[in-house]
Amino acid sequence: MIRVELPANLRTLAGVGREVQLQVDGAVTQRSVIDALEAKYPALRGTVRDARTKKRRAMLRFFACEEDLSDEPLDAPLPEPVATGIEPYLIVGAIAGG
Repeated sequence: MIRVELPANLRTLAGVGREVQLQVDGAVTQRSVIDALEAKYPALRGTVRDARTKKRRAMLRFFACEEDLSDEPLDAPLPEPVATGIEPYLIVGAIAGG
């Protein structure tokens, strides 16, 4: 099982706690994790990535094993500790301001 930590606004939309567990079949990539997340929690469709283009939303950042994966290819394999459920995949709301 893949562990995913969500920011507060997405937890509220999905009606879940801080962490959810997902079954991902095949390669564990950012794309496959987000696909599984949207399949299990349809209320999140269009919030993590654009529903039409499938591009990740600019105001979200993605982390695994203390590394920012936000600019990495969606189909690159996630680190082994994430793929085995030891470490969570984190979706974090970016902070903007001036």
